[in-house]
Amino acid sequence: MKKPLIQEQPIVDTLEENYMPYAMSVIISRAIPEIDGLKPSHRKLLYTMYKMGLLNGGLTKSANVVGQTMKLNPHGDAAIYETMVRLTDGNGALLAPLVKSKGNFGRVYSRDMAYAASRYTEVKLNPICAELFSELDKDTVNFTDNYDGTMQEPTLLPTTFPNILANPNQGIAVGMASNICSFNLRELCSATIALMNDPEADLTEIMPAPDFPTGGTLIYKRDEIRDIYRTGRGSFKLRAKYSYDKSQNCIDITEIPYTTTIEVIIDKIVDLVKAGKVKEISDVRDETDLKGLKITIDLKRGSDPEKLMAKLFKMTSLEDSFSCNFNILIEGSPLVLGVNDIISEWLVFRRNCVKRAISFDIDKKSSKLHLLEGLSLILLDIDKAIRIVRETEEDSMVIPNLMDGFGITEAQAEFVAEIKLRNLNKDYIIKRTDEIDSLKKELDELKATLGSTKKIHRLIEKQLLAVSKKYGRDRLTEIVDANKIAEVTPESEIEDYSVKLFRTREGYLKKISLVSLRTSGEQRLKDEDEIIQEAEARNSSELLFFTKSGDVYKIKAFDVPDSKASLLGEFIPNLIGLTDKEEIMGMAATDDFSGEAVFCFESGKVAKIPLSAYKTKTNRRKLSGGFSVKSPLTEMFILSAEDGRTEDVDIVLFSDKGRAVTFSTEKIPLKATRSSQGVNVMTSKKGSIVSSAKTAENSGLKDIERFRTKTLPAVGAPVRDQDLGIEQISFE
Repeated sequence: MKKPLIQEQPIVDTLEENYMPYAMSVIISRAIPEIDGLKPSHRKLLYTMYKMGLLNGGLTKSANVVGQTMKLNPHGDAAIYETMVRLTDGNGALLAPLVKSKGNFGRVYSRDMAYAASRYTEVKLNPICAELFSELDKDTVNFTDNYDGTMQEPTLLPTTFPNILANPNQGIAVGMASNICSFNLRELCSATIALMNDPEADLTEIMPAPDFPTGGTLIYKRDEIRDIYRTGRGSFKLRAKYSYDKSQNCIDITEIPYTTTIEVIIDKIVDLVKAGKVKEISDVRDETDLKGLKITIDLKRGSDPEKLMAKLFKMTSLEDSFSCNFNILIEGSPLVLGVNDIISEWLVFRRNCVKRAISFDIDKKSSKLHLLEGLSLILLDIDKAIRIVRETEEDSMVIPNLMDGFGITEAQAEFVAEIKLRNLNKDYIIKRTDEIDSLKKELDELKATLGSTKKIHRLIEKQLLAVSKKYGRDRLTEIVDANKIAEVTPESEIEDYSVKLFRTREGYLKKISLVSLRTSGEQRLKDEDEIIQEAEARNSSELLFFTKSGDVYKIKAFDVPDSKASLLGEFIPNLIGLTDKEEIMGMAATDDFSGEAVFCFESGKVAKIPLSAYKTKTNRRKLSGGFSVKSPLTEMFILSAEDGRTEDVDIVLFSDKGRAVTFSTEKIPLKATRSSQGVNVMTSKKGSIVSSAKTAENSGLKDIERFRTKTLPAVGAPVRDQDLGIEQISFE
């Protein structure tokens, strides 16, 4: 019976049998770098070039290297060549380039600058690669078969410096990724030595921050860097470097963040100009040439270059973040490690390499010493050795006879038997045996070093100092403290000017510039609507809207579109997101939250609260509990302040029983808490409530003082017709 083409299988089994091997292959054999700082594709390419003699030889065509690398790398030539491009000094992607190049290899900072085909370019290994292959022939690392078993290749390279942190490295595997930033080689070597001598050393003092091949400026926040050094995760900001050419009225950008490209920056600037968000730029162009990167921005007359760049840093990738994820393979297992831990792991790896190299030297020198000691025995009777060889009839018996005649081992006998006839003299043998003492001394030193961690550390330190001196260079990325960087806020990006605000009873708000107001005609309003509040402010002022429910809504004046007298204005609930049931009781416009708010409640109580109580550190749009709601709010007033002094006004409270009380806001004590119920000003009589409150000048009363009492609270005086200016009709 034939098996069905489609068989049911639990999804867990499918993932385990089919997907997991693929995922592990990508993680271990492709995307994640190992402790030597290389991915398998990098290692195969560099080892091929090393075997081709390109460390000390001349340049060769890139196509030749790609073809040879295919003996180790089963992927196509395009993938191999793309890997090579990134390693070259011509591309500029690495802080310490491993491949010296000739020809067009594109540039890491350009998206559109394509590299030439491999048949046109030439490469060789950079001198620093000598540190990657140091003592490779001394069994310092393990070797494994290539994909078809015809060659051997190293599983790691015995690099003499922490290459894993010397160059940026990025990889995306299955379910995990890696993104390692680069550090200055000179600082890195010093930090490694410091950590080797003191495992608790503070590396930020020696290696303060990463360094990138594209330069730029790193905005330094000590806590961020410490977290990255400790955990291997985190991010920091990079920004471009620029200069202002006053004679040409243009900005020249010469260094950009490692994470972006020229084209991305220019495209974004063009979009901003087209959208009208940036008005200071007349032209932007790419002027990159053989001298290096250059983006030129032409400014309009009168534009401030510093303010423009601050705006562009905020709105484009001229300032960008680098996200760290120090995920590396340690003995085949992916681990996210901090900088200290990575260097510590590299030191473990390097110590093992040094020990294996020393053990290799000990074996070689011990073998040589063994042979020379056999030769020294021959010196006692050369004629006997010649006689044994001459008198031996069978060739196969020469070695055994020499062994018996002098009491030497088979290896020693083989060595003696291979000596040329011309060298069977005392002078030659004495010269060779003189090496015995020096070999014994060298062996003693090697064995002492092998057994001493301290001596191995001194050897590693010596190599690191040599690398630092020979290949180290000054830092490319400048470090600037974050406290010295001016933050760009929306307020600094807007145009500031004087405005006048008009609030109507129906809930409309007009913001009209004073310049426009001078030439305006009569204010247009909806039928039966009227202006109930006017306030002078700036376009950068903060607007507070107090609702009957006790909430306070905050927006910026520049969030309100400019209006004209001939327009109705903006509907306030739409501006601040009010529901239909909310009722706006008052509005305050402030620049510094000076001044006071006076709340008049139906209970006859009045509260006075400073506007500073509504100031928040964050840009919150809604504050709950703006004032007490234990008694319904009848009316509120805003008292402005000048030179730190609040202007007091006279207010009249009217009860629903026809009485009124006049008082000065000076008599109301200032309360710091927004929830204050205030003090009693008008006493209820026969269940009366305060039905309205008005400023004295808008109260309609002819004699304000008639309603002022010496003490508060007060019931208030009855409001007569003559108080309102209504004449009584006489029938006389």
